[in-house]
Amino acid sequence: MTTDHSQILFLCTGNYYRSRFAEHLFNHHAPGYQLPWKAFSRGLAIEMVGEDSGPISLATLIALQERGIPINGEIRSPIALTEQDLKTAHHIVALKHAEHHPLMSRKFPNWVDKVEYWHVHDIDFASPAQALPEIEESVQRLLVRFTNQIV
Repeated sequence: MTTDHSQILFLCTGNYYRSRFAEHLFNHHAPGYQLPWKAFSRGLAIEMVGEDSGPISLATLIALQERGIPINGEIRSPIALTEQDLKTAHHIVALKHAEHHPLMSRKFPNWVDKVEYWHVHDIDFASPAQALPEIEESVQRLLVRFTNQIV
């Protein structure tokens, strides 16, 4: 097993709620799976996050705190996806196919088919109480899948 970290990129629209939860969850659990992976997250349309929303969703902060996952001073504002982010990532996950496939097609058409798309609704269709456990289950399945690929 290599000591270098492979990078996984989690994408959502605003890089405010779903992708940030997935990023922190993955980074918290990866060492327990002995995975040399590090997650980061970006947004496909961060301009959709209101300026008065703060740097990260309160629902994300609460869910991480409830799971004992520290932020470690990593509260930052949302970051827009760049081509360099895509090139840096060894694996890319977009949190909702119906929402993110069209954005990828429009903004990064050469990358659209290199993304694994999940089906986790944003708050307009699912509450955090529904969406965050779904992300948690999906991240756990991803960790197991990556672990099985190393063995």
